[in-house]
Amino acid sequence: MTPPQTGPEKSGASSAWELLLPAASAPARARGRSLQAALREAVRSGRLAPGTRLPSSRDLAADLGVSRGLVTDAYEQLTAEGYLRSGRGSGTWVGAAARAARPQAHDLAPRAPGARVDFVAGTPDLSLFPRAAWAAAQRDVLTDLPHQELGYPDPRGLPRLRTALAGLLARRRGVVADPERIVVLSGVAQATALLGFALRARGMRSVGVEDPGSPQHTALYAAAGVACVPVPVDGEGLETERLRASGVRAATVTPAHQFPTGIAYSARRRAELLDWARSVDGIVLEDDYDGDFRYDRAPVGALQGLDPEHVAYAGSVSKSLAPGLRLGWLLVPRAWTEEVVERKRTMDLGHPALDQALFARFVERGDYDRQLRRCQRAYRERRDALVAALGQHFPGAEVSGIAAGLHAIVSLPARHGPRERFLARMTAAGVSVRPLTDYAHGAAPEEDVRLVLGYAHVTPARIHEGVRLMAEAAAA
Repeated sequence: MTPPQTGPEKSGASSAWELLLPAASAPARARGRSLQAALREAVRSGRLAPGTRLPSSRDLAADLGVSRGLVTDAYEQLTAEGYLRSGRGSGTWVGAAARAARPQAHDLAPRAPGARVDFVAGTPDLSLFPRAAWAAAQRDVLTDLPHQELGYPDPRGLPRLRTALAGLLARRRGVVADPERIVVLSGVAQATALLGFALRARGMRSVGVEDPGSPQHTALYAAAGVACVPVPVDGEGLETERLRASGVRAATVTPAHQFPTGIAYSARRRAELLDWARSVDGIVLEDDYDGDFRYDRAPVGALQGLDPEHVAYAGSVSKSLAPGLRLGWLLVPRAWTEEVVERKRTMDLGHPALDQALFARFVERGDYDRQLRRCQRAYRERRDALVAALGQHFPGAEVSGIAAGLHAIVSLPARHGPRERFLARMTAAGVSVRPLTDYAHGAAPEEDVRLVLGYAHVTPARIHEGVRLMAEAAAA
């Protein structure tokens, strides 16, 4: 018994034969019912998808070793039930009515469902993505890319992109950029995980993290078997005395624009942090998540430029282009490069080569610099709109932190507290906001209303509308 191999029926016939063969072995009296049940279940489960052409009754009967009448009866019964459809001279097909039985994929992407206005921080304006320039770069790359570059890449990344990134980061962020120590990866999240595995391999089972700070660090380091030790942040940055007392030899920081408090580390605190790293022969992971966006002056240079042998520098295009591109980089100290690169190799054999070549072209032609300028203009306008709207609708509100990034810290007057009541009113009004306490590692006893408001993904008009809705809900 062999599956049919003729014309357009080959795929459908083969599938039907495989699925229905057990039914053909049923006792003679039950064989017809078994054949119908097996065919019905194959359609319900989606293993025979709508539009699939089935073998002719003669071919299927021959392949299953049953009478043609059994197959004809099964086809007629399931056609009557709506599982199959047929027409004179056109064969038998799985009907469209079976679509409802097919399992559907669910979307687990993080979003704010049902919100009238979403002020949750962390998302850029995805409508600013440069589709035309990106498409042009893609066409050029597909035309010019040598065939061999579509093979498995250097786990560090394509030399062309690492060279382009070295020039970009040295020029814009003041890093000491050696292309041989740049690793192209899927974003700061993967950079954190890679460093976590390298820490564990060296026997370091804990890492200091900012408190308040990014919630994702705990899960990323935990996946590598490394525990996070919260270290308080004050008005100058991570409290280095508390860092020393913790006993850790690694720390993750956001010195250019601390997330979420919005401060920039002072020169004194940056020096103290590097002194600590040298004294314990440790390492600092600098997460430069939005270092290109400073609106009142030139951005502060990266911490890595002061001590490239004790600072690993991580960045990505998530805020400047789109997080869905999953494209970032890690500039690694010399003593850590080999083990980080090897871990990257074993994790995924390197970042997609076509994406790397495309972004390299984007940087080389100046398109990325133009995109950064475009985003900076838009985000500065939106921050100004937020400050103005707060001044109009929330007299006495204070916006703290430097004029930078994609979010702001807003402290509301005490009359708007307690915090939980205020948040409940915002939820009822359809305004998504998060308090600063959501980013703290410990208990949050304070009742003051201090909010982390993301504005980059909200137009100026919607910002004004959202703040007005907040004020109306707070006064209700």
